[in-house]
Parts: sequence; structure tokens; C-alpha cells
Amino acid sequence: MQNFTKRFNRYKYPYMFIAPALLLLLTFSIIPIIIALVISFTNIDLAGLANYSNIEAVGFDNFMNVFKDPVFLKSLYNTMFYVIIGVPLVVMLAMGAALLLNYGTGWLFKTFRVVYYMPSITNIVAVAVVWGYLYNSHYGLFNHMLSWFGIPAQQWLNDPTLAKLSLILLAVWKSIGLNMIIFLAALQGIPRSYYEAAEIDGASKWKKLIYITVPLLSFATFFVTITTLIGWIQFFEEPLVMTKGGPLNSTMSMALFIYNNGFQLSNFGYAAAGSFVLFFIIIVVTILQFAVKRKDVEY
Repeated sequence: MQNFTKRFNRYKYPYMFIAPALLLLLTFSIIPIIIALVISFTNIDLAGLANYSNIEAVGFDNFMNVFKDPVFLKSLYNTMFYVIIGVPLVVMLAMGAALLLNYGTGWLFKTFRVVYYMPSITNIVAVAVVWGYLYNSHYGLFNHMLSWFGIPAQQWLNDPTLAKLSLILLAVWKSIGLNMIIFLAALQGIPRSYYEAAEIDGASKWKKLIYITVPLLSFATFFVTITTLIGWIQFFEEPLVMTKGGPLNSTMSMALFIYNNGFQLSNFGYAAAGSFVLFFIIIVVTILQFAVKRKDVEY
């Protein structure tokens, strides 16, 4: 015991520094997760909040009912659709924008860095108002541009398939800026000596891009991919403010399904079960990505 006390007194200062962060993590992450896990095995609703005696344990019924719910299954399909299309687009466009802006240092390039980054810090409600006008089926800019080529007006937010693609376009536009900054930082960390050696060997710009730039961006690409993937699995704000999950639940995401059941219908236990399904999916996808990355590093 005395040895433990001496060691603690010796190393107490690092613990003191990380204590606030650990306290915040425990208060706002760990404890809520544990509470949500307990709630997911009950039928808690507004009546249960008013009187705890109304709460009953239901075991795994919430989890079984979630996978029988056609709206949840639809939201699962929609979320996969968002991820499969949205994540590659964000990664490729963000990397492309960073590569283009990295070639210049003049005021024009700096201006475009700000222009690309602005959507990332713009409030989603303001964005939804502007894009709502762009998508308007009667006087929206997109349909007006289509009329130049004789293409009929499209129901951007009313057609089930077009509505999903429209939300993806909005989310990709909003996500490029932050990821572009990450790629720019990684690009500026690549030593110039690599490019100078390649130029001496007569390598073209395309070969320098393929054999030097892209491989040395692998860790930035991995970071952007994993954070973007997690963000798109939790796709929520865009369908909430633009379509409310419609039409016919065609834009309903898993996160929006959880929100509707928890805060609109007050089925807290059912929503908690859905949230843990989403949580499990995120954990599995993240572990798989780390496993693939580790295997690539070993090779």
C-alpha cells in the first residue's frame, strides 16, 4: 500500500491533467451509454418517466421488434445507400480539391480554400433553406438549368430515388471542405526531396501523383475515410431538415428513425434498442477498417 501511495504521489500530476477530460467522458459518454443500454431492455415511455412504476422489463423484445419493423429495415437500406455513394464521393472530391489547391499559393488559391471550407461551418438550417429553393420543383435553379437543355422539371425531393440522391449531393457539398483541409495538411507534409528525385529520373506529373503523392496520403485517406464513414452511417441532419424522412420513408436514415421513435413518439426503450444496433454497426465497420489498414501496413 505504501509503495502504491508513493507511486501515485510521484505520477499524480499526469492524472490531474487528464482528470477533467476523463470526467467529461464519463459524464457525457460512458454513463449515458450504460443508461441507454438499460433502457433498451424496458418499455419506458412518457408514462414511465412520470412514474417509474410504469416501467417494465421486456428483455430482447425491443431488439427483435426493431428488425421486424419495415420502417427500420427501410432506414437500414437507405443508410447503406448513403454510405456506398456518399463516402467515396467525399473522399475523392476532397482529395481532388486539395491536390488542385496545393499547386498554387496565390490569393486566388487561398480564396478558393475559404470558399470550399465555408459549407463545413455553415448552419444546416441556413443550408437547408438555400438548397430548398435550389430543389424547388416550380422555380428552383436546378430545374431552370435543366430547361436550357429541354429536360423536363424534376421532383427533386418528392421522387423516392431522386430525393436520396438530392440529399447525398447536399451532404457531399457540405463535407468536402473539412476533409480538403486534412488532405492539404498531409500534402504540405510530403518532403519536396521525393519530387526532386523523381524529376531527376524524368518522372511525369502523373507518375509523381500516382507513385509519390497518393501513397504518401494513405494515412490521411484512411483518417478521412473512417471519419466520413462514421458520419454517413449517422446521417441525420440533412433528411431531418429537408425531407423529414419522406417521401414514403425513402430518405429515412437509421439516426432519423431513432430520433422519431425517441423524441416524436416517446418510445424511449425502442429507440434505445435501435441506437445500439446503430452503435454495433459503427463498431464493426470501424474494426474492419482498422484490420484492413493494419494488413496493408504489414505488407
